[in-house]
Amino acid sequence: MDTLLQKAAGIIVTMCLMVVTVGCGNTTEGKAMESTVAESIAIENAAIENTAIESTIIESGKTENGATQSSQTESELENSAGLEAGSESSVNALAENRNTENEKKDMEDRTAMDIVKDMKIGWNIGNTLDSTRTDITRIDAPYKFETAWGNPKVTQELIDSVLGAGFNVIRVPVSWTNHIGPEPEYLITDSWMERVKEVVDYAYDKGAYVILNIHHEDWNYPYYDNLDHASAEMEAVWRQIAGVFKDYDEHLIFEGQNEPRKIGTPLEWNGGDAEGWEVVNRTNQVFIDTVRASGGSNPYRMLMIPGYAANCSVGIQHIEVPEHDSRIIVSVHAYEPYDFALNTNGRSEWNQDTDAIDKLMKELQTRFVDKGIPVIIGEFGAMNKDNESERAAWAEYYVSAAKKAGVPCIWWDNGLFEGDGERFGLIDRITYECRYPDLLAALMRGAE
Repeated sequence: MDTLLQKAAGIIVTMCLMVVTVGCGNTTEGKAMESTVAESIAIENAAIENTAIESTIIESGKTENGATQSSQTESELENSAGLEAGSESSVNALAENRNTENEKKDMEDRTAMDIVKDMKIGWNIGNTLDSTRTDITRIDAPYKFETAWGNPKVTQELIDSVLGAGFNVIRVPVSWTNHIGPEPEYLITDSWMERVKEVVDYAYDKGAYVILNIHHEDWNYPYYDNLDHASAEMEAVWRQIAGVFKDYDEHLIFEGQNEPRKIGTPLEWNGGDAEGWEVVNRTNQVFIDTVRASGGSNPYRMLMIPGYAANCSVGIQHIEVPEHDSRIIVSVHAYEPYDFALNTNGRSEWNQDTDAIDKLMKELQTRFVDKGIPVIIGEFGAMNKDNESERAAWAEYYVSAAKKAGVPCIWWDNGLFEGDGERFGLIDRITYECRYPDLLAALMRGAE
């Protein structure tokens, strides 16, 4: 992954040279800060500062309410201790005896539009399984990565509390780069795949929709000279993931990429260029082809694809949605209006500024939904600026406008409540309670 120095340089270049786009131009500027500072400095430092309790979990195995996690940690360490570099060859043990016949016959009659209409509102388990660290080895215990950015391990109790609050979609961002072996096999470490499956099952077994993706990767940058490599790794990684989850029904959705972009360049968040658009489309197609050929229920699985950087203005204009596949969903990320929702130095008052929201929803509806192509806003939110009442009013309007356009939304919760970072925390990962009940109630009203 990028070093902190490279990320800092990327910020300087981007801030100096960025071209502001219409619709989500301001959003892209803010997301550049998320990509760099929030992934390396703000997330790690602010999250750790904010989560002394969570750090205690890692060190002592204790939660705030006294529940012990030490035996679980020790077990994970024991399970991972024997993993050697070549042991990933058994990663598909979970998918042995692959059955190529679809066992979920009802999926054959379901389209992506059917599924999206059944979604109310969603929640991201952010800054957790998507955390990355270069100082942790591939064969280390999964919890070391899962807690690397300051959040505690995901538990069944956490997911139960989220579902109990009214969410029926759980997005599980996962970074795989630190867990992939060398080419050409690109074998995923057993213990990591097993942990991902365990977290997916927390929500899937309760009847929720689950979105599983690849998130902060360092191999899918959209350049022509990287296309062959990115395609090979994309195929290998998704073949393994699809094999493990091949018998899951329509409640499990695969999202091929998160925000594929030219990191650290002036093009990172301004919507991209012709090269970036084409390479993202081609790697999206590799993802689709790989899953469709992976047996079980995968020929009928709902698949999400983003445009360049999941950009909601320029990027969405260049997404190629395959014809004759009614199980494709467009993925978009939108923090609008930027100055209120994402800009850490922006205003704390919403001021009923609906222009950017209205423009976005109209675009998504006319460009996609009205043509039978469903859309999910996979990430949205407004960070905490000690302004819950303003955020509540904004949230109800945003989610209601999206619902009218036929687009469900998934709140980006990165577990941050304090510090100088992007404070999108909603559900406390220790107490399992919502820190902002008025905001939560507004989200649910908007989704009704």
